[in-house]
Amino acid sequence: MTQGQLAAAALFSASTAVAGTLTYAALSAQSQIFGRVLIAGRNPNEVALTYDDGPNDIVTERLLELLARYEVRATFFLIGNYVRQRPQIARAIASAGHLIGNHTMTHPWLAWQSSARVRQELAGCNGVLEDTLGMPVRYFRAPHGARRPAVLSIARSLGLTPVQWNILPKDWEPIGAEEIAARTIRGITRNRRQNIGSNIVLHDGGQTALGQPRLPTLEATKLLLQRYDRQSGTKFVAVDSWA
Repeated sequence: MTQGQLAAAALFSASTAVAGTLTYAALSAQSQIFGRVLIAGRNPNEVALTYDDGPNDIVTERLLELLARYEVRATFFLIGNYVRQRPQIARAIASAGHLIGNHTMTHPWLAWQSSARVRQELAGCNGVLEDTLGMPVRYFRAPHGARRPAVLSIARSLGLTPVQWNILPKDWEPIGAEEIAARTIRGITRNRRQNIGSNIVLHDGGQTALGQPRLPTLEATKLLLQRYDRQSGTKFVAVDSWA
């Protein structure tokens, strides 16, 4: 191999490594390379149930009833366009004492959007939420967890703390309630071995439209609440407990 070929191979290898690092930084839920994001606290007995992509007819309302029955406070990251269409559900979430966060207006992959679009998505959702709820919004979760430095910077300029997760049971897959719960339990067990809290992403809605069938998530939540009752030593928290 000639010196030119060696140099080209080395450049290709370095470029591949850089691309891999940037992809990890943009998409890995727990990466802090592009800036600090809130994941979980250091108490392994603390568990945060978080729900993305709502509000959603039927499921969100039934979920609120279930959480009230177990006296558990959760976190809901809401899509602005859905809040416009279902403001009464968003108000019901807030009235029940749950934490509400910003999940953008339309659920785009923010890492690939212009800075102007990112600001529009975040500021627009903030405006809809604050107009609907009459209270400020302080937390933000990027759709798909996708971000870059500009996304985090814009979020913080709007007073938003970026939040990621450390358990993703992929409840949007056709797997049923028991498998959703089993994946979540494995994640909690893993986190407890590492002496960290658990931040679980579930979905009471879906990014494509209102009316998504999330009843398996509802049933999985019930299974988790039954397993991790007060006698288990588990404490359910909203993510603002870790800020």
